[in-house]
Amino acid sequence: MVKVLFLHPDLGIGGAERLVIDAALALKAKGHDVSFVTTHHDTSHCFKETKDGTLPVKVVGDWIPRNICGRFYALFAYMRMIYAAFYVAFFTDQRPDVVFCDIVSACIPILRLNRSLRVLFYCHFPDQLLSKPEGLLKRLYRIPIDWLEEISTGCAHKVLVNSNFTAGVFASTFKRLSGKVTPSVLYPCVDFSKFETVSLDSKNDALKEIGVSTDAVVLLSINRYERKKNLFLAIDTLKYLKDAIPGNVWETVYLVMAGGYDLRVTENIDHLDELIAHSKKLGVADKVIFLKSPSDHLKVGLLHTACCLLYTPSGEHFGIVPIEAMSAGCPVVAVNVGGPTETVVDGVTGFLCDSSADSFGDALVKCILNPSLRKKMGEEGKRHVKSSFSSETFADSLNAEVESLLSGIKSIAKEN
Repeated sequence: MVKVLFLHPDLGIGGAERLVIDAALALKAKGHDVSFVTTHHDTSHCFKETKDGTLPVKVVGDWIPRNICGRFYALFAYMRMIYAAFYVAFFTDQRPDVVFCDIVSACIPILRLNRSLRVLFYCHFPDQLLSKPEGLLKRLYRIPIDWLEEISTGCAHKVLVNSNFTAGVFASTFKRLSGKVTPSVLYPCVDFSKFETVSLDSKNDALKEIGVSTDAVVLLSINRYERKKNLFLAIDTLKYLKDAIPGNVWETVYLVMAGGYDLRVTENIDHLDELIAHSKKLGVADKVIFLKSPSDHLKVGLLHTACCLLYTPSGEHFGIVPIEAMSAGCPVVAVNVGGPTETVVDGVTGFLCDSSADSFGDALVKCILNPSLRKKMGEEGKRHVKSSFSSETFADSLNAEVESLLSGIKSIAKEN
């Protein structure tokens, strides 16, 4: 048994959080002792495994501000994680063998001060590429933060990335690490059990909860309410469909936008307001249903009910939602850039499209007007994800990485 501690900035609801929880569950299933340390954990806004006792969670450093007047988010995220790293390295009574950290790499040099620890860093995507350029002062502010991200990432004993796309971006972004750090690809997985069997009543319950009839054609978008997710494209596509499909079919069509929504995040609040205003401007507001942080039960019901999933981010490094959709037999229409090119098989499990309303719309017309096509794509999607993104494959690969790290410790001990 290996003691593995997961150090994560904020155990909320999102793709990164889902990945670390799945990683913890995978290692727990392998017989290891797993636990979490985080700087924030709101039990009203988190995945159930972190609040029902399945995965122990310790919160440290939550007293440190997240920002000052809506600024310096990265700086304070680094401060919070460095504080948490000191706790993990020197003050926790859990005495972990391996620390699995992600998102914020600044904690790694602190963890390395404890020579008995092995540090595994999961790079979802370089943080410096996610930061929005906002002028000279922002660029100057980011220079030391970006430098620290690169140097501290190189301090990990092992680096994993979520896709070949991210591996390429890692190499082109962190040039100082060239020849020194070669990340391994570990695709996220999906718990198929919650997607495989959903009763007709559950589907009808989902439709009832969003207030549409059982014969509705549901187009589904699942993404946090963030501008980088390109959610305007989903509404623009809906407007395109209004003129592209017969009127009697249009009457049954609804776009459900289910987004992660956190009242602490100003962008979530502002962007939802922008999307609502945009739907009104295009004259399709009565066809758009906005959901804030829907429950897993509702999300699964919608995935089984939806005609298609619209996945609109451009250059997304992986994207777990398309995998979940295909697990539920829901075809995926996604932008033909980044992670979806490694998960969606174009013309087989869905469609890869240009980032435009007409390209997305043309793909959706095929699915809406051809039920047999979307059924076939749904079945192909299930087969595809089971063969490539199973929890068993994920668990075996991650377990091998953890055991490899510990074998390094044993080798050093023998030499001494």
